Amino acid sequence: MSDLKDKILRNIYKGMENNMLSNDDLVQIIEQCGNFLNLQTVSDYARDHKISYNGAKNFRTKVCIFNTKFIIDND
Repeated sequence: MSDLKDKILRNIYKGMENNMLSNDDLVQIIEQCGNFLNLQTVSDYARDHKISYNGAKNFRTKVCIFNTKFIIDND
């Protein structure tokens, strides 16, 4: 793990543990991370890029977050 990532994770943990971060704060952090990754669900990505669902699913970088598959397109 990188030092910066470790510090970020540690500070989020401490912030939640000490009631310095709210649920809304965490949602904003997650949304910002999604923006940096340019996350889209597989079906949204396929529709927006006018390709088939299977084309997106099989030939794009995908991750599973909270039991939902997303495409990462931040190249």
